[in-house]
Order: sequence, then structure tokens, then C-alpha cells
Amino acid sequence: MNGIVLMLVAAVVLACGYLLYGRWLSNKWGVDAKALTPARRMEDGKSFSPASAFTVFSHQFSSICGAGPVTGTIVAMAFGWLPVVLWVLIGGIFFGAVHDFGALYASMKNNGKSLAQLIEKYIGKTGRRLFLIFSWLFCIIVIAAFTSMVCGTFKYTPAEAGGIDFAKSYAAGCAGTISILFTFVAIAFGWAQRKFNLDGAKEFVVAVVAIVLMFAVGMQFPLYLDLNQWIAVVMVYLVFAGAMPIQTLKQPRDYLTTIMMVVMIVCAVLGIVVLGVNGQATITAPMFTGFSTKSGMMFPVLFVSVACGALSGFHSLVSSSTSSKQVSNETDAVKVGYGAMVLESFVGVLAIIIAGIMFSDMNTAGTGALNNGVASTPFQIFAAGIARGMKAFGVDGTVATVFMTMNVSALALTSLDAVARIARTSFSEFFAKSNDALAIEDKSGAMKVLGNPWFATLVTLIPGLALTFGGYLAIWPLFGASNQLLGGMTMITLAVFCKCTGRKGAMLYVPVAFLLCCTFTSLVQSIMGCVTALSAGTAASVFNSVLQLVFAILLVVLGLIVAVNCLRELFAKESGSLPDEEPEWSELGRKNCSVEAPETK
Repeated sequence: MNGIVLMLVAAVVLACGYLLYGRWLSNKWGVDAKALTPARRMEDGKSFSPASAFTVFSHQFSSICGAGPVTGTIVAMAFGWLPVVLWVLIGGIFFGAVHDFGALYASMKNNGKSLAQLIEKYIGKTGRRLFLIFSWLFCIIVIAAFTSMVCGTFKYTPAEAGGIDFAKSYAAGCAGTISILFTFVAIAFGWAQRKFNLDGAKEFVVAVVAIVLMFAVGMQFPLYLDLNQWIAVVMVYLVFAGAMPIQTLKQPRDYLTTIMMVVMIVCAVLGIVVLGVNGQATITAPMFTGFSTKSGMMFPVLFVSVACGALSGFHSLVSSSTSSKQVSNETDAVKVGYGAMVLESFVGVLAIIIAGIMFSDMNTAGTGALNNGVASTPFQIFAAGIARGMKAFGVDGTVATVFMTMNVSALALTSLDAVARIARTSFSEFFAKSNDALAIEDKSGAMKVLGNPWFATLVTLIPGLALTFGGYLAIWPLFGASNQLLGGMTMITLAVFCKCTGRKGAMLYVPVAFLLCCTFTSLVQSIMGCVTALSAGTAASVFNSVLQLVFAILLVVLGLIVAVNCLRELFAKESGSLPDEEPEWSELGRKNCSVEAPETK
């Protein structure tokens, strides 16, 4: 199979999915261009901050497009590239994009409520509290894993005689410098956006110039730090990214990062085309290897492994916790929720094509080695493949390597800061006295401390830091199942939302059934595997097996409780019994909106 043909077919299928199914959903659910969104009505300069369609799209895309569409798809190619491509396309269009758009839209129609708050409204308080515990623990594990991943990309390579191998560490050092610059430049860029009303072409040009300058400075002044030093730097960054108003750091950084990542996608496409013209874009990886590998049966392993490339429960947390509070016009919700997922699915397809082309040089499962004996991971395959394509159309090899090192780290880092922010709000929401979207802003009693963004961020990052030093590895094998379980819980909550508000929700029933069957099957298999491992293992493996066993059982119990309650409500509720929430207003929203607003409740 020629990589160019597969890329074109995937691009057409995904574009049709967005233009046809995405817009059909928008019409079915009643997206209203004239409705005032929570971002405008409840603007507070902290979490509720209206932004342009591209700015919110940038936030959504950079937050959700993490390691998953690269690592998950490449690892799943153990079953062959065809099953993975089919699931990415079908799952992305009919599962993942619907999931992301649905969570965003349901939140917007409920004054920016988070997914946990939606669960309380439509299902019950117990479900909300259980979900918040799950969400917080889930985010802590992701913080630990992604911090380790990012810092592993930035750390220097030691020389055999001691010290630093500057030649091997150059790209990582440059990417580290650029990443630090991104933080400060993002704050300055955000200030300039607000101060000088930058938008459209002016905003884009300033952003591009800033990115080019950051790369130029970074390549001149690489920063060489070891793993622990980078962990400290990243944790300090997460404190500010999690606690500061979203328009101060996170929003402008995501805008800058998305431009860089879109350039990466363009470079990948051009590279595949040029390599194809040169006869070097043939996919040499096997099309299909069978329904079983050493990792297990295709169902559920393939669908749990691919995750973000087709569907990820984590996306619902981004959609409902942050993006829904930034959308200025309801029609932008399709571009942000559905469109960002479709683009991420395309990144997943590119990763499959690149790994397929590189198959003769690299082990695509990430457990083998390059021909020269250097260990290979999915990220290394992806970065090396795009860099090879960039060099094929004339980009300097060093520039290509630095550019891709920065991009693969950004894939994880932009999801990491989103996770830190969501974990912080999940912690505060658990103690909130009401189920209002702004309940964590309450400064009375204990909420003065528990709702404080700096305190909640620190409380969240401390266990995340502890797990970074190895603890997360014990339960990381369950990440895929827990992530998809989160997706299943989101889908079934959306089904209840649609019925309660009188919207069509039948398109959600098949994804709900599939996801719940897939995740529960995976978790039961994990439980059985842990029980088997306990019978003949060392002290260390016994500890890991016990930890995994406890975590897997808790996930099954949580999933069953939420699923049973959701199904009961789905059958019991009358269609249209709970209309959309009455609009809420903030003083700033009242001031900035050009219509007469009612008095604040």
C-alpha cells in the first residue's frame, strides 16, 4: 500500500465525517447561532473567557492531542495497520468526535457545568462524588506519566566518560529551552492580544514571528538538565498553568502550540508526498497479522490501546471543564468539539502511515530496536519519520530534528497542563456546596481554602510528583481501560441529557454499549491476569499485581454504579422533562453583552 493513497483516503473520509455527520448532529441537537454562550454571559476573566473560534479550537486540540494518537496507534499495529486505520476512521467519526462535541455542547447548555456536575444533575449526587474521585485520581496518574514522558524527552544524554554528550543531547536541550520560552512568550502574547485587540491575520502573524524567534533562540542556547531537574521545572510550570486565569497563560500558549503542531502535520503530509514521489512511501508493515497477539485478543486490546486516536474519555473533561467556558458562539462548538477530534484522528492516521513506512528500519511495537541497535519507541518512530520526510523536501537535518523533538514533547506537555487544571477543579468541585458551574468560586467557610486555585493545584501536584518517581508504573497498564471507561460514562450521561432535554440521542446507544462492553471485558481480563500473577511472583511483582487488582476492581465497581444509575434514569425519565438551564449572568457578562440581561440570580 502506498502511503500517499492511504493518507488521501483518510483525509477525504474524515472531512466528509465532519461536513456531513458533524453538521447533522449540530442540526439534530439544535445548535443556535443566536444563543448567548456561558463564556459571554458568565465572563469572569478567570475560567469563563470568550475567545475566537480558532483560539478555542487551539485550546481543545492542543489539550486533547497528547501522546495517545501516536503511541496508541503505533502499538496497536501489532494487529496490522488495516484494523487500526479502520478503527481510527470509524471510531473518530462516530464515537470520539460525537463524544467530544456532545460533552462540550451539553456543558454549554447547562451554564458551563463540568461533566461531574452534569452527572449530578441528570443522575444523582452519589454518581457525581464517585466520578470526581475517579477523575482526580485519573488525572494524577496522567500527570505522573506525562511528566515523566516530557522530562525524558528534554533530559540530556550522559557521555560514556561522564558529563554530557552534547552531540546527542543538542536536540533535547534546544527543545527544553524553546519550551521554557513558550511559557513566558505565551503570557506576553496573551497580554498583547488583550491590550492591542489582536485578532485574525495580525494575531496569526505575531504568533508565527514569536515561534520562529523562540526556535532561533533555543537552537543558539540549548539548556542541558538531567531528569530530576526537568521534573522540577515542569512541576513549577504546572503550578502556574493550573492556577492562573486561563486567558493569562493556557489560552495563548495553546494558540501558539497549535500553530506549531499544524505546521508539523503539514510537514508530515508533504514529507509523505515527497517520499512517495521518490518511491519511498510504501507501507512495509503487515496489513493484518491476526485476531490475537501476545498482548491479547483484538477485542478489547485494539480498542483500548488506540484510545485518543479514535475515542478518549479524557477529552470530555477538557470539553466540559475548560473549552465550554471559552466558546463565544454555539456554532463554534462543532468546529471545536467535532473538528478538533477529526484532526486528531488524522494525526493518528499519519502516525500509522509513518510507522508503516519506517517498519523496515524500526520495530513498530516500540519494544524492538533500530537496525543500528538503538532502542525505539513510538515517539521516536514518529519523530524520525517526519524528520526524514522534512529532509526529503529540503529542510536542514538539525532543524528538522529539533523541530520534531519540540513537537513530540508538546504533544504530551499541552495535555499535561490541561490535566493539571482539570484535576485542580475536580478537587475543588468535590467540596463545593452547590452544583453550580461557579460553585468553586464560593469563598465562604472551608471553600475559601479548598476552592483556592493555588491550594487545590498544589494538593493535586504533590501526589502527582510522588507518583512520577515510579509509582504510576504499577497501575499504568490500566490507563487505557480507565480512559475508555470514562468515555463510556460520558456517552451514557449524554444519552440521558438528550432524552431529558427532548433531543435525539439514539446515535449514542451503540457507542455506549460498545464502550462499556469493551472496558469491562478489558478490566475483567486484567483482574484475572493479576490473580494469576499473584500465585507465582516476586515481592515486587506481587505488590504491583495487588495494586493493579485493587485499582481494577474499583474501576469495575465505579463503572457499574454509574452505568446502572444512568440506565435507570435513561428509561425512567420522560422526554423533555428537564429543559436546558436558565441562563446565568456575571456582572462582567452583563456589561459586555450587547443585550439587556436579567438580574443575576
